[in-house]
Amino acid sequence: MITTSQIDNNTADSLFRILESGKKKSVDQDKFLNRLARTGILPDDPRIQELLRNFRIEELKERKSPTITQAEFNEILKQNALIKKSLTENLVIPDFEAFCKQVEEIFQDTKKNHRGNVADYIPQLARVNPDHFALSICTVDGQRFSMGDSRTNFCLQSSCKPINYCLALEELGEKKVHSHVGREPSGHSFNELTLNGKGLPHNPMINAGAMMSCSLIDRQNNIADRFDKVHKTWEALCGDKAVSFNNAVYLSERQTADRNFALAYFMREKHAFPEHTNLTETLEFYFQCCSIESCTYDLAVAAATLANAGTNPLTGNVIFKPSTVQNCLSLMLSCGMYDFSGEFAFKIGLPAKSGVSGALMLVIPNLMGISIWSPRLDHLGNTVRGVEFCERLVERFSFHQYDSLVGHSSKINPRRKQSEIMASKVMELIRAASHGDLDEIFRLEAEGVSPNTADYDGRTPLHLAACEGQTEVVRHLIDQNVFLSPKDRWGNTPLDDAKKFKHKEIQEMLENALKTKKTGITKHR
Repeated sequence: MITTSQIDNNTADSLFRILESGKKKSVDQDKFLNRLARTGILPDDPRIQELLRNFRIEELKERKSPTITQAEFNEILKQNALIKKSLTENLVIPDFEAFCKQVEEIFQDTKKNHRGNVADYIPQLARVNPDHFALSICTVDGQRFSMGDSRTNFCLQSSCKPINYCLALEELGEKKVHSHVGREPSGHSFNELTLNGKGLPHNPMINAGAMMSCSLIDRQNNIADRFDKVHKTWEALCGDKAVSFNNAVYLSERQTADRNFALAYFMREKHAFPEHTNLTETLEFYFQCCSIESCTYDLAVAAATLANAGTNPLTGNVIFKPSTVQNCLSLMLSCGMYDFSGEFAFKIGLPAKSGVSGALMLVIPNLMGISIWSPRLDHLGNTVRGVEFCERLVERFSFHQYDSLVGHSSKINPRRKQSEIMASKVMELIRAASHGDLDEIFRLEAEGVSPNTADYDGRTPLHLAACEGQTEVVRHLIDQNVFLSPKDRWGNTPLDDAKKFKHKEIQEMLENALKTKKTGITKHR
């Protein structure tokens, strides 16, 4: 009897042989880390820091890059489940390297787009280099990939709004929060001087609603401590990475805030704010939140935390409750892209939030978060390249939330290993043969599935078609020059099945084909 430990040892031995290429009895540390990086597990991942510390200790001892023996390698796999999952391609995107190559193609194609202009109503934003372009991805398993200016900081602007809404929900609950802010798309510009029928801001993703969220956060404390809470939350979301603050943008935004002040006074006139709200402090708090700075490299981890139901994939810390994230993502989907929200939900079908700095946070629930930055904006205030990248992404990958309804989407599903995908297609072909579904057979053959394929019992499409009396399928398979006499695990051929179930026409077709082609009886492999 084979035990679990034997299977684990066999896996470890196989992985070690792959890494050491059969040339020596050890693996170079750099080769090991490079292999991890190709799966998306990067050297700054907090989950492998203890391992890296041990490597550095060994390096100091030996005064050279250390190697890993097979015994040490086996111990690493036992101690760190992440590394084992990574090397055995059992993370949420198994072939992460292949996925990243496709993403890189989309990025480079999108980079050619030079349409749009930087935001000019905030002077500091008008001075940003319009050609900046950055992209970072983080999966719910912490696999990461970045391109472009991914380490260059930029202001969050409106992409801070979902997090402030989450903070308000965590503290006060859904009922209290939504007694002060609605949850419907406004149908107006993000800074339009308008409220809903109850005299409330339409939703937390536009300026009025975001100011309302700020008025609800940590009200019992002074304004400095309230901002500190938001700042620390962003650091936790980014994997305990430092985030900065752009004072120049804050001052610039405050000096050009006539419309936001008008919105705030309009809401106060309608008694929308909680009692004893200090309007000036609330507005300054809002401007400060918009002026927090980070880069796509870290913000992708924040987006992945939302994709992971509020748990940071790198640190394992629970930042928000799943119910909070559910509410937030629902509003991001319906209201997160200004006046383009409906079109974005229709075409891309994913929660997102943009900002006039050129920021875009995209969430693919249970899979990954994506942070994009490109300062050129369209007339609605969304990043031009960011929107195009999202469109191209869902055209190629089955990421739209309703792609699962399509059944046989031609899009790539990176969640599955290629071997699993082909095994699934084999079963689809065999099922189609048994049901007489020629259109499905044509489609699967066009995708490269061999009509000679068999299931674990050695049953081929020809077996199933002969057994079920699917005459047209048998005729098609004969025309395709398939093996006419493959044997299943019980030694039966398709002709045996046709005879057994008394399908005379199929029996004659197979007998004639065997005579014509003089095909010998061979066991299918």
